[in-house]
Amino acid sequence: MNRRDYQLLGLAFLFLFPSEISGQRGEPIGSVMFYNLENLYDTKDDSLKKDEEFTPEGDRHWSGYRLSHKLTAISKVIINTGNWEPPALIGFCEVENRNVLEQLVNHPILKPYNYAIIHKDSPDKRGIDVAAIYRPDIFHPLSYRYFSIAEAHEPVPETREILYLCGTLGTATVPGNRDTLHLFFNHWPSRYGGLMETRPKRMKAARRLKAETITLQRTYQHPMIIISGDFNDQPHDESLLAGLRAAHAPAHHPDSLFNLSHVWQKTGKGTLKYQSQWNVFDQFIVSEALLDTSNLPGTKADLCLQMPGSSMLRSCWKKMRNSQAPASAVLTRATAIRAAPATTSPSCLPLEKRSRSKSAF
Repeated sequence: MNRRDYQLLGLAFLFLFPSEISGQRGEPIGSVMFYNLENLYDTKDDSLKKDEEFTPEGDRHWSGYRLSHKLTAISKVIINTGNWEPPALIGFCEVENRNVLEQLVNHPILKPYNYAIIHKDSPDKRGIDVAAIYRPDIFHPLSYRYFSIAEAHEPVPETREILYLCGTLGTATVPGNRDTLHLFFNHWPSRYGGLMETRPKRMKAARRLKAETITLQRTYQHPMIIISGDFNDQPHDESLLAGLRAAHAPAHHPDSLFNLSHVWQKTGKGTLKYQSQWNVFDQFIVSEALLDTSNLPGTKADLCLQMPGSSMLRSCWKKMRNSQAPASAVLTRATAIRAAPATTSPSCLPLEKRSRSKSAF
C-alpha cells in the first residue's frame, strides 16, 4: 500500500477524543477535542510548499466543491461530538493555513458558536500545521506559543511544531475550574521513509515535549497537563514510554504522565487501520494531577468515557485507583475528565515573541 492509500484510508477513521471537564457540582462546562483533519488544503498552489497535488490540476483534482464537502463533513462531526454541544477547544493537525480554518469556523453549522482561531505557519515542507479553535464564551486562553521539536542550538527541521496553550474553562452560569489547564497539541514526524529510519525524529519530539512538561512542573505546583495529538507511534513505542514517559499504570504522583489511550490496543482496536492492522497513533495523555491516583488534596477527579454520536452514552471510571480501565474504554474514542475545585489562580509561562499577523487569539 502506497502513501496515498494510507492517507485515504485514514479518512475513514476520524480521530475524536473529547475530554469533558465539569464544574464542582458536576455541571458540564465544556470539552477538549483533538481531530486529525487529514489534509485540509485549500485549492491554491503555494509556491513555497509541496501542495501541488491538492489543486484542481493536481493528482487529487482538489476542487472548491470537494473542499466545501469536506468542511461540511468536518463541521457535522464537531457538532455531534458533544451531543449537539460543540467542544470548547479543539486541537487540529494537517491544516494547510489560516484560510481553511476561517472557512471552517464560518461554516453555517459552526458559525453560531463564534469559534476563534489559533494558528501559525509551520516549517513543514508539505505545508500542514497544528492549530486550534476555541469558543471564547467557555474557554479563556491566557497564552500560547509554538515550539520546534529541535533544541535551541539545532537547525529547525522541516516538520510540524508543537502548540502549547494554557487557559481556563468556565461560563457565566457555571464558573468551572479556575485552575489553569496546560495543553499540548502534537503532530509528530511520520513513519514515511521507514519505521526504523524515522524513529529518532519521534524520540526527539518526545524528549522536547517532556522537557517542556518538566519546566511547567518546576515552575508551578502540580500543573494540570493535557497532551494530545497524532504521535505516529503507539502507546507502547519507545518514544512515548521512554521519551515522554507516558505510563500505562498510575504512579500515584501528581506530576506523572498517564496515557489514557493505552487500553485500546488490548482488544485490537485503534484510531488508524493500515495493512489490516489497527494502530493507536492518536492519543490523550494527562498528568495525574487531573486524576484521583496521587492522594493530592483538591484534585480528585472522576474519569468518564463518552461515545461520540451517542445520546450521551456514558461509562464512568469512578475515582480511578487501579492501573486498568474497564473494557468499555476501548469501545469509545472519547475521554472525559471531571476536574476538581480550583486551588490556585490562573497562571502560565511567559510567551515568546510572536507575530500576531500569523498567529493570534
